[in-house]
Amino acid sequence: MKLYIKILSVSTLCSILTLLVYSNISKDDKIDYQTKFISDSISAFSVNNTTQKNLGISSLPDLTFAASKTIDAVVHVKNTSIVEESDSWALQFFYGDDSKKKVGTGSGVIISPDGYIITNYHVIENSSEVIVTTNNNKEYEAEIIGFDEVTDIAVLKIDSNIKLDYIFFGDSDSTLIGEWVLAVGNPYNLNSTVTAGIVSSKSRDLNEYDQKNQSFIQTDAAVNFGNSGGALVNIQGELIGINTLIQSMTGGYVGYSFAVPSNTVRKIFEDIIEYGDVQKGLLGVRGVALKSSYSRQLNINETEGFYIDEIEEGFGADSAGLTKGDIIKSVDGFKINRFSDLSGYLSSKRPGDRVEVNYVREGKLKTAIVILKKSSN
Repeated sequence: MKLYIKILSVSTLCSILTLLVYSNISKDDKIDYQTKFISDSISAFSVNNTTQKNLGISSLPDLTFAASKTIDAVVHVKNTSIVEESDSWALQFFYGDDSKKKVGTGSGVIISPDGYIITNYHVIENSSEVIVTTNNNKEYEAEIIGFDEVTDIAVLKIDSNIKLDYIFFGDSDSTLIGEWVLAVGNPYNLNSTVTAGIVSSKSRDLNEYDQKNQSFIQTDAAVNFGNSGGALVNIQGELIGINTLIQSMTGGYVGYSFAVPSNTVRKIFEDIIEYGDVQKGLLGVRGVALKSSYSRQLNINETEGFYIDEIEEGFGADSAGLTKGDIIKSVDGFKINRFSDLSGYLSSKRPGDRVEVNYVREGKLKTAIVILKKSSN
């Protein structure tokens, strides 16, 4: 009997020890499994997150580099002009000649370390004095070197005993719709203001029937009064346009603004410095940009391109063999859908330049090399 009780006790003790050991092993396995599961989840999340960053799925562009590179190269421009006749004799009586003074403000972009500045012509129009204030609050009296009323561009010069911060020209032709841009300027006299947006459109002509037929970069970066003459830059901090105007029902910013492309600005600047005026190279064609209604009237299938209605004798198109009825599809590979595409691209060229014109004649695509000639105007 005593032996039986002893055996039973040993068996019970062994069973309890076995259960305890099994319980501890299962718990450890569970902890290990949970730890491994959490670790794998974290790793998967990290890989996913890294992949998204590498692919740019959830990341936004860093605009701080472009802002820091350009903000000190954009200046405030104050234009004092003299009004010929005052509307009130009382103002003249109390304030004397000061009543004839009119002050306007805008922005400008330093484009060389020795003080050449680009701004809009309307910012310095009719000026008797132009004062430029840099971002570190230094004032300079500016000299007007030249201007072009058609493109609304003017060139100023200030003298400084130090090298100035300036912005490099970018290639506005390579700018893409949807690309991020910054507008840098002085709206409402608020110095050093930076706003961001995207390129909304290119070769935008605000008045199809205006003889000026300008070709703007359209952006949704906020531009207001005082931004005129300021910089439109890409994320590399390169100048791709000069902010020129807004279009709205109220006169304030409502979503779109317009800039003169930098390739046009650069060409105007170089012409003024080298020749004293703007050298305009022309194809020597007149016509209309095609759309469905025009194509039906002309009884043609093409709905895009520039339809030549008249060739000017003695100009490049005439010499290259283009004729009435030809449809220009591209120039130097630059696609032509509207007249502003054509006029905008040619505004960056000068007399003597050669351009490759692709055109359609009787349904066949042809190519001609055209030498641009100087406008007689």
